[in-house]
Amino acid sequence: MGQLIQVNKNSYPKNSPKLAWGCIAALMCLFSTTVYAQPHFSAQRERMVLIQLKSRDIYHNATLEAMGKVPRHLFVPEDIQAYAYADHALSIGHGQTISQPYIVAFMTQAIRPKKDHKVLEIGTGSGYQAAVLAEIVDSVYTIEIVDILAREAEKRLKRMQYNNVKVRSGDGYHGWPEEAPFDAIVVTAGAEEIPMALFDQLKEGGKMVMPLGPHGGIRQLVRITKKKGEIRIQEMMAVRFVPFTRDKN
Repeated sequence: MGQLIQVNKNSYPKNSPKLAWGCIAALMCLFSTTVYAQPHFSAQRERMVLIQLKSRDIYHNATLEAMGKVPRHLFVPEDIQAYAYADHALSIGHGQTISQPYIVAFMTQAIRPKKDHKVLEIGTGSGYQAAVLAEIVDSVYTIEIVDILAREAEKRLKRMQYNNVKVRSGDGYHGWPEEAPFDAIVVTAGAEEIPMALFDQLKEGGKMVMPLGPHGGIRQLVRITKKKGEIRIQEMMAVRFVPFTRDKN
């Protein structure tokens, strides 16, 4: 924790303008906010990992470490940062959401990420899932169809020095073929069927996790494994996700 700065009024000339004192007070307030905001969020993040993840079925150490490190509050709008570590999804605007922490951790754990992996994410949103993955794997390629979200996420991730993440604005249905094959693919939007272009971009033995099922209802979060070029599906849990959006052009 940073040290508090004490200002002694007697150390300034008696004829100092009142405006100067107002500036000093404002700077002290800003300094105090900067110093104490991060420890406050750090404590919330620790509780999130302990209560929402470890006490459930999140056991993958690298995932737990990443979730405990990435500052989730910086990936949501400023006016709802106080709720960033709550156990539910939050709106990030433009009809999109940031998934609840447990779902982010579960999907990350489900692909069994390793240090040398290259991962494709479909549905960048604010960039939070990409940041969690980037803490674990070698490189992350992420696609967001909402252009303004893609540009904001790219700036945010660069500002936070996630230099192993590349962001693309566009329709994620066809993946990122020039960077394929991928060790794993994470789809953060619900689809009614498996996008075969994405499956084709998986390495042999690779895993893709995605919500699958009819729009407007409960979907199944599934893990798809590529074995000898064939699809193997494992249902994992019932979920609700925003729909997989396609480019209408």
